[in-house]
Amino acid sequence: MPLRKLWLLVGDVLALAIITLVGFASHGELHFSFAARMMTTFLPLLAGWFLLAPWFGLFDLNVISAPSQLWRPVLAMLLAAPLTAILRAAMLNTVALPLFTLILGASAALGMLLWRGLWWLIWGKR
Repeated sequence: MPLRKLWLLVGDVLALAIITLVGFASHGELHFSFAARMMTTFLPLLAGWFLLAPWFGLFDLNVISAPSQLWRPVLAMLLAAPLTAILRAAMLNTVALPLFTLILGASAALGMLLWRGLWWLIWGKR
C-alpha cells in the first residue's frame, strides 16, 4: 500500500474520532465516563464512512489527488450520516432522530472536507 494511501486511511479514522470528540465536547460530555457512549457514535460513523467512501472513489489516489474532487467526501458523508444514525440507534436501542442525523451529517461532512483538503495540500500535489 502506498504511503499516501496509508496516511489517507489513518487520517480518515483520526478525523472521524476528532469529529466524535468535538460533538461530545459541544454537549459538555467530553469525559472518560462517556467513552462507551462515544463508541456508540464513533463506530457507526466509521462503518458508514468506510461502507460508502469506496463508492465515491475516495480511496482511489487518481481521483482524490484532484482538488476539483473535494465535493466527493462531503457528499459521501452526507449520505453516510443516515446509515450512521440508524446503526447508532440500533446500538442504543432507540430511534434515529432526524435533527441528530442532519447535524452529524453537516459537521462530519465539514470535518472530512477539512481533513481531505489538508491531505490534498500535503500529499495530493505529489
